[in-house]
Amino acid sequence: MSQNLDRLKEAYRQWDASKGASIDAWLALVADQADFCSLAQGRPTVEFSARRGTRDEVRGYLEALTAEWAMIHYTPEYFIEQGDRIVMFGATSWRNKRTGKEVETAKADFWRFEDGKAVAFYEMFDTAALLAAAQP
Repeated sequence: MSQNLDRLKEAYRQWDASKGASIDAWLALVADQADFCSLAQGRPTVEFSARRGTRDEVRGYLEALTAEWAMIHYTPEYFIEQGDRIVMFGATSWRNKRTGKEVETAKADFWRFEDGKAVAFYEMFDTAALLAAAQP
């Protein structure tokens, strides 16, 4: 197991244990310049999910996410590592703070590292369920 995978697993552990309060654990992994993408692509009511290109922009994503949604759980089920790429597959559940609606979804995160820092991230989840939970 690589250092990247060890550090990534710890960040996921902290993310779940803190229910989203461990933003700094993610930022410690991310390079100054990083391609950070979400399947939701910044659609209306989930604008936080727009593509980001810097560590500061990733902070904005995470702060907006946790301002609008309360984490119920974040459960990685397994990781696959191939060279500088790591995939996490699991499940997560969040409650929209404005609507009170909950969403439970499978989650896949795709990471690419260079020199110990994440330079690319792409997340996939049930965007239809997320958008429905964000609607009044």
